[in-house]
Amino acid sequence: MQHPQLDALPESRLIRLVEHPWFTNSIIALILINAVTLGLETMALEPASLRMLSVLDVLILCIFTLELILKLIAYRKRFFSGGWNWFDLIIVTLSWVPSSGPLSVLRAFRILRILRLFSVVPQMRRVIGALGHSLPGMMSVVGVLGIIFYVSAVLVTKLFGDNPDGQMQEWFGSIGASAYTLFQIMTLESWSMGIVRPTMELYPLSWLFFVPFIIVTSFAVLNLFIGIIVDAMQVMHEEEEKHLPQAATKEDIAGLKAQLQAINDKLNGQG
Repeated sequence: MQHPQLDALPESRLIRLVEHPWFTNSIIALILINAVTLGLETMALEPASLRMLSVLDVLILCIFTLELILKLIAYRKRFFSGGWNWFDLIIVTLSWVPSSGPLSVLRAFRILRILRLFSVVPQMRRVIGALGHSLPGMMSVVGVLGIIFYVSAVLVTKLFGDNPDGQMQEWFGSIGASAYTLFQIMTLESWSMGIVRPTMELYPLSWLFFVPFIIVTSFAVLNLFIGIIVDAMQVMHEEEEKHLPQAATKEDIAGLKAQLQAINDKLNGQG
């Protein structure tokens, strides 16, 4: 007599297969090999070498497709509840789109398969997850930075854009030009010799604006992004530690099911 609770045993074996370290490491190796082959296709190689790379590319794509099929069979409906599974599915599906004729431009997007490393490598997945968790806080910082930029752009347009000789029109002639100039200053790209010092030749006290602006945007506000991301990574790490006992419990249950199945098979054989 078969026990209903043991019906999912093949499923659990398949789950252990797709989650086994050697299986995951093999997929990572194939992604890296595929990245190299896609890079080699951009070089001036002989037609025979290009054909070999194309065949290898299709073979690797077939393996990626088989991996997704195994996960679909193993996880069933749970497969679609994972965002990373959707990510892998979209990447692999796009790779099968014909890249000839008007869709030939899609051939260049095959390099997106390398992004699958984000879903396969746990450390990378944790970083991307932290970025996702930190988006609400980052949007608040972007809002603060946007207000600072708008106020500063209006201010420098009024202060430096209306000079009699028109020398500052290119940098501060409009709000858009001023905002772009301030963005360049914030990134510290040629901010001193390229913008601030020439401005100081016409407006000697302009440093009273530029120095506080750089301190606030480059050193204060932008560092808030780093703080938010680090905090999100710490929160995710704590959540993972909370789920570790549950993961161990599931493995124990799967092992117990296997033992019960073996006992059940022996009983049926004796009967």
